[in-house]
Amino acid sequence: MSNISQSLYDVVQYILGFGPTVMLPLVLFILALIFKIKPAKALRASLTVGIGFVGIYAIFDILTNNVGPAAQAMVEQTGINLPVVDLGWPPLSAITWGSPIAPFVIPMTMLINIVMLAINQTKTVDVDMWNYWHFALAGTLVYYSTGSFWLGILASALIAIIVLKVADWAAPMGEEYFGLEGMSFPTVSAITFFPIGLIGNKIIDMIPGIRKIDINPVSIQKRFGIFGEPMMVGTILGLLLGVAARYDLKGILTMGISIGAVMFILPRMVRILMEGLLPISEAIKKFLNNRYPDRDDLYIGLDIAVAVGNPAIISTALLLTPIAVILAFVLPGNTVLPLGDLANLAVMASMVVLSTKGNVFRAVLIAIPIMIGDLYIASAIAPFITGMAKDVNFSFPEGSSGMVSSFLDGGNPLRFWLLQIFNGNIIALLLIPVIGALIFWIYKVTFKQTHLVEDSSVPEGKSLNG
Repeated sequence: MSNISQSLYDVVQYILGFGPTVMLPLVLFILALIFKIKPAKALRASLTVGIGFVGIYAIFDILTNNVGPAAQAMVEQTGINLPVVDLGWPPLSAITWGSPIAPFVIPMTMLINIVMLAINQTKTVDVDMWNYWHFALAGTLVYYSTGSFWLGILASALIAIIVLKVADWAAPMGEEYFGLEGMSFPTVSAITFFPIGLIGNKIIDMIPGIRKIDINPVSIQKRFGIFGEPMMVGTILGLLLGVAARYDLKGILTMGISIGAVMFILPRMVRILMEGLLPISEAIKKFLNNRYPDRDDLYIGLDIAVAVGNPAIISTALLLTPIAVILAFVLPGNTVLPLGDLANLAVMASMVVLSTKGNVFRAVLIAIPIMIGDLYIASAIAPFITGMAKDVNFSFPEGSSGMVSSFLDGGNPLRFWLLQIFNGNIIALLLIPVIGALIFWIYKVTFKQTHLVEDSSVPEGKSLNG
């Protein structure tokens, strides 16, 4: 590594060491000053956003720290003995940031975003620098498989462009159904599944009987009263998960109260974040609108974590947890033992839930084939991730076979498709026009739904976040 590369690497690693709860307020504060917001107002707003994220991550930790052990208990009870260990996203992100590609991805992604904004090719201002690791992972996989640094950089750039475009596409629905005004979600592990969710939703529309089933937080609350409130639904699902994990009475009750608390508190943390974000978002829009009258539709790109407090998302994720364990057990050819990412199913489910307008029944149906694909992709990609881990001297889990992967981030179909394209896979190359045509078709047939041209499924003034 040259002196320039090493210096850039050191700077990036130092900045990343702050973590997302510090990085995001700093980025927003600088952004606010650039867009002529008074320093005192900029400081207050950016700190409020940071505090909101601290709360969101703290509550999300409660979710993962409870669901993770329960899922592991279910895995142990099935007697699954698979050779590839699912690391989960935190170790995978650390491995990715240690790769040669990663230090160049932050400045490159910022430049791409600026250029796309300047030529009116995106509406998203992606301030979520921490999650640029998702773009870096695509590039790193290509780099390790091809040996080409520049192909790796190109792969990172390409996935960043794709994600920004899809984030724009999903943003109007996110504003309406999550109640998150002025936000988009350029997180690869979530936004990938928005078009897949729309396609799945259209397929279900064609199935008699099934298409009439609509289970969502609003209908549940209307039908079951107090027992349909998000807090109660979370408590009940938590209790059932505790039973499935064969916990004792104390463990079952603790699980129930913890998941109920997540359902109750997480949306309130999002409201704190919104309190800080809205002044910045409005100032940016006003600033740009004065100079570009046709650009009053910009979105602040944030971590999908701000949306996972949605009751339909958490309900879907909890229902998918035992299903994922069963799938890993019964699928022929699967080699991944799902552990680390099982507690993170809410991220994968988020955009599927959005595409179904909060219909949990449909979201679960659509997510099952997604998880099947994730398991097979995670199995196929394990040698690359294992090689990356060895190169950065990752400490492998004790007693493991030495093979590691990631159920969700490693199994992401968009990243895997790009990896195969850059490695010259004929099928992957032939799928480019096919998938392009399919995305164009679903964009056209769902235009009114995704752009909210005509929609009456959610009463005015209501959102699925309550």
